[in-house]
Amino acid sequence: MDQLLMDATSSFMSMSVLEQVGVAASTLVAFKVLSWLKSFLGFVFQLPPPKVTVPIEPSESADVLPNASKIDPSKLCSNKNKVQLFDPATYDNLGEVPVTTKAQVEEKVQKAREAQKEWRKSSFAHRRLLMRTMLRYITENQENCARVACRDSGKTLLDAIIGEVLVTCEKLAWLASSGEKHLQPEYRDTGRMMMMKKVKVEFTPLGVIGAIVPWNYPFHNVFNPISAALFSGNAIVIKVSEYASWSIGYYKRIVDACCEAVGAPKDLVQFVVGYGETGDALVRSGADKIIFVGSPNVGRIVARAAADNWTPVVLELGGKDPFVVCDDADVDGIVQTACRGVWQNMGQNCAGPERFFVYEKVFDKFCNSVADVVKRMKTGPSLGDPSVDCGAVCMGPNQLKAYQALVDDAVSKGAKVLSGGYIPSLTSSDPVSSRLAKGSFYPPTILADVPENANIAQEEIFGPIMCIFKVKGNSDDEAVRMANNCDFALSSCVFSGSTSRAKKVADRLVAGMSAVNDLEGCTYMSQSLPFGGLKKSGYDRFAGPEGLRGLCSIRSVCEDLVPFIRNSIPPPMQYLSSGAGHNFAQGLIHMFYSTSLLGNLKGVWMLIRYAGAKPPPAPKAKVA
Repeated sequence: MDQLLMDATSSFMSMSVLEQVGVAASTLVAFKVLSWLKSFLGFVFQLPPPKVTVPIEPSESADVLPNASKIDPSKLCSNKNKVQLFDPATYDNLGEVPVTTKAQVEEKVQKAREAQKEWRKSSFAHRRLLMRTMLRYITENQENCARVACRDSGKTLLDAIIGEVLVTCEKLAWLASSGEKHLQPEYRDTGRMMMMKKVKVEFTPLGVIGAIVPWNYPFHNVFNPISAALFSGNAIVIKVSEYASWSIGYYKRIVDACCEAVGAPKDLVQFVVGYGETGDALVRSGADKIIFVGSPNVGRIVARAAADNWTPVVLELGGKDPFVVCDDADVDGIVQTACRGVWQNMGQNCAGPERFFVYEKVFDKFCNSVADVVKRMKTGPSLGDPSVDCGAVCMGPNQLKAYQALVDDAVSKGAKVLSGGYIPSLTSSDPVSSRLAKGSFYPPTILADVPENANIAQEEIFGPIMCIFKVKGNSDDEAVRMANNCDFALSSCVFSGSTSRAKKVADRLVAGMSAVNDLEGCTYMSQSLPFGGLKKSGYDRFAGPEGLRGLCSIRSVCEDLVPFIRNSIPPPMQYLSSGAGHNFAQGLIHMFYSTSLLGNLKGVWMLIRYAGAKPPPAPKAKVA
């Protein structure tokens, strides 16, 4: 063996530097592949979790509802006692549900709290089994999960599969394979003076988590906080959006069935529906932490309400992510990435590119290339028609008007419309426009030469509009200045023919997340990474070890290293004062913390000198 090692070393040293780099790189890749393969095989060849069967309603399994009545979209949210359920792509009426009252919210929180008392004592093996049970159901019923999300939000089946189901599967798989190690007690360095101790950090469940989630991803926005809360030993109460309340009927059946299959308490997961009052009731309900995903304006209200009860809050408030295209970037290679970034889920993404900073040299080519793709994309209801590229916008007419106002303002200030840019009309002579007007659609839109003073340069779009800004002079400094000239700072990405250049530019962007030569959303596919932003995009994080530990009470613990050896107060520092305690304490500081050997020795001498100091004798009692 020694001879083989010597021969291998000799052979490596005789190689050229380039050959040595190649061998080192190949070894690293092989190690990565083997590590991944070990993890993957270990995950695959576990005993299978229980198979769960969940009944599905006809409206949840059908692609088309031919007998459904239509809603009047102008009356959405007009009845504050009920929530209207509808399909944004067709305006099909899916029924109504009553708003959850304040008393009902408090009752559900209490139910969850009682269930959590049992669940907090569950083993990690039990929690892993629950994650894998949900994962098995989802992977075996992908299309049902996605179809229900499509009906509730209007997205395409492809958008739902990759944006809802895929990321949820990754979340569950990461929790099952890696979650435990991040919640186990973590032993820390004791410090110089505590050598006879051992110290650790413990992560214990908080109790009941309250989550207020938006409508853009009805499936993932539910299962993402559920999975993290349950794996960390908590219960959860979720307030879903009034624009996506229909799908929770099916999704709650999934969660309840999975919990029952593994013997978890049935009341661990609760749902509430309604408007701002219901959300406010949840924030003030005594939940132990609130996760809010939504707009900055509402996020400010949530933070203020939570402050009244000292309730900690995670705020994820959206973004206006920059997508930087340097002058040496492969435009042909990134066009599809750019298009997917904007029109995945019709731009209704928390982390998605809204501002494209394209260098002058490649500006025209980029604009022409994306416009060519967009002009051939098909927009419309997607259920039953997998050829549809772009689905509906979830929130109806008011949202369409908001988009149009942003477009009109940008055009008035010099932007050019390369595609789309209008609200479809039933009375239009254009058959495409009149067809799209039967649902909540805004055609995929491209604005070029957008000026920095346009409202759309600062306000979150959250819709199917690509805004292209020209970076004059092909200057990295100018691109960075323009990208950072924004109140949001969620995510970012940079594309260049030089990886090192892309990384240098990306490192200068103010954002909570960044990707080099890839879409910024790719960071979310690594669930080991925390998700969140800076500035107006909010604070704290979910996902990753940081998000998981954020659902726990973080407790510092100090114990004896050896049970029968315990610290005691040195006599010079005891009460009553000997008068030399401060000298003895200074000796300790010199011995442990002096930056010179002479200082350390001085400390030892001071400890020896003052160790025998004793308090003055008690005065003799007076004789009467």
